[in-house]
Amino acid sequence: MVEGNKGSRNIITIKYIADKLGVSVTTVSRVLNGKAKEYRISEKTANAILKLAKELNYTPNPIAKSLRERRTNTIGLVIPDISNPFFASIAQNIENEARKFGYTIMLCDSGEETNQEAELIKILINRRVDGFIICPVGISSEHLGVIFKKKIPIVIVDRYFRELNCSYVVSDNYRGAYDAVNYLIGCGHRVIGCVQGLIGTSVNSDRVQGYKDALIHNGIEVDRTLITGDSFGEKNGYIATKLLLNRERKPTAILALSNLISLGALKAIKEEGLSVPQDISIISFDDQPYCEYLSPPMTMIAQQKAEMGEIAVKLLIDQMSSTDISYSTRNTMQIMLPTRLIIRKSVRDINE
Repeated sequence: MVEGNKGSRNIITIKYIADKLGVSVTTVSRVLNGKAKEYRISEKTANAILKLAKELNYTPNPIAKSLRERRTNTIGLVIPDISNPFFASIAQNIENEARKFGYTIMLCDSGEETNQEAELIKILINRRVDGFIICPVGISSEHLGVIFKKKIPIVIVDRYFRELNCSYVVSDNYRGAYDAVNYLIGCGHRVIGCVQGLIGTSVNSDRVQGYKDALIHNGIEVDRTLITGDSFGEKNGYIATKLLLNRERKPTAILALSNLISLGALKAIKEEGLSVPQDISIISFDDQPYCEYLSPPMTMIAQQKAEMGEIAVKLLIDQMSSTDISYSTRNTMQIMLPTRLIIRKSVRDINE
């Protein structure tokens, strides 16, 4: 027990060290922050301070430090659905990377609701987070305006808004869809259904455009009735696939624009008494560990989730470190990561 420190629950403070050595609190602070030479503090005094601090097992008070620096060392992370393996993986990688830089994550789930996302942003601002990483929902960026108004650093992940001049990290969704449809066409498929996600989002728009362009570039007319669906969820995948399978002109293959959509699609295919890939082929976005254990293993469009999270943190750290530059003039970076088509057993070559 340390004597002479009553009433402080034996927590060692820099004031206690200063009193013990007969020096100022400022001198102790400068030494412990590695600035002894900068302020021309004698080697003898510096060594005495460091020695006593070590003997007393002194550790700095992070709350007091953050108050002095007006920082909390926290990052607000808002994602649409923590139960979705895609977003759960991104969140995990963001947290791991942030920890390397001494930041903790305040994780919030918006439940794919714009109003909820807006409310969570307000809460995190009141909690004085140093910056935001957001996987936004909806088709409007209006509710993000408060972040820019308060000049809080922000990086957007997975989806982006063309009207916003801010840093973001996304997948090359256009190329991912294009490559998948091109592969299906190479396997002889000409009637290819597309079960899309939330209409108006950048993710959906880019994937649907990739689907269309692959058809056009192969001389196949785009049949807009083969594009159906309105959300990235499993229920939408189920309903939209049911509609496709009950058309007069049934598709021989389906492109599902998310992993949850593909699960709903598989349920619908099974209920219709069909099998993959004998009766219908399927490719989906968002490769997950379970996909190779499905029966049959599913051909997927893989995204670089780990890299996406790591890059987002580094972009945000760079912004938060640029304290001498006003937010409005900071250079923004837009990163688009390539996707990869992982070929498994869910596509049948009908040329054979």
